[in-house]
Amino acid sequence: MTETVVSSATKELVIGFDRPFVIIGERINPTGRKIMAEEMKNGDYSRVEADAIAQVQAGAHMLDVNAGIPLADEPRILAEAIQLVQSLTDVPLSIDSSIIEALESGLSVYQGKALVNSVTGEDESLDRVLPLIKKYGAAVVAISNDETGISEDINVRFKVAEKIVNRASDYGIPACDVVVDPLVMPIGAINTAGREVLKLIHRLRTELKVNTTCGASNISFGLPNRNGFNGAFISMAIQAGMTSAITNPLHSEVIAASMGADVMLGKDPDCGRWIKQFREPLPEGAIARGTGRRAGRRRRAAVG
Repeated sequence: MTETVVSSATKELVIGFDRPFVIIGERINPTGRKIMAEEMKNGDYSRVEADAIAQVQAGAHMLDVNAGIPLADEPRILAEAIQLVQSLTDVPLSIDSSIIEALESGLSVYQGKALVNSVTGEDESLDRVLPLIKKYGAAVVAISNDETGISEDINVRFKVAEKIVNRASDYGIPACDVVVDPLVMPIGAINTAGREVLKLIHRLRTELKVNTTCGASNISFGLPNRNGFNGAFISMAIQAGMTSAITNPLHSEVIAASMGADVMLGKDPDCGRWIKQFREPLPEGAIARGTGRRAGRRRRAAVG
């Protein structure tokens, strides 16, 4: 079974077919967040800090770090953000940029084995990003589009993914270090998008034998109750074979859907993770089983 190993300086995480689903927190991203973008541009990372801590506390297993701010020094900002986040938490990071200089800047300060987000099937992207992945021993997200854009035909998207995996191999990067993004399209605009991407996820697992990820919230763009819809999509995507997703862990529906799917697929033995996450706290003043006066008497007797 394919396993993609990433790490921080002190913690290893495995993305794999028989492993629990991996939530990659998406919130450290200034795109569409004007205040955050302006603060990061000026060296204020207070929102980055708050988002990093909140996402890990909510259940994120990794964090995506993006510093895409127009007319800003993205290489410097990305490196500073990565160093800050790594000082706050031990979860591995996904380094997210379309600018090669920013990716190298981030990788140069990263402690551990990062996931780089991302490379496409365009020859220019492959020739620039893959040598960097090899140089720093990272894993990479492979986005299944190329010079022709994003095809609605999943056979075309599968071929692009296959091309990226093969080109990565040419650079000495094993398939286990390529995590394919099949590209989730908004179902409100393309009614067949959900059914088709589930088919593609299954093929990527069974034929190409690679791990997968996606921007899960894309599926619900333009719809009401997006969080509930995203949760439904994630549980179905896990059943189809998806092994990770870049999404918002602060939405309880997403966490519940992914953890519930893990239970159903036998990836949470004895429902241990589910129980730990969702067990209701004891009412105030209640005594836990095995404690209280009798237990206290037994302890005192043992001491004597």
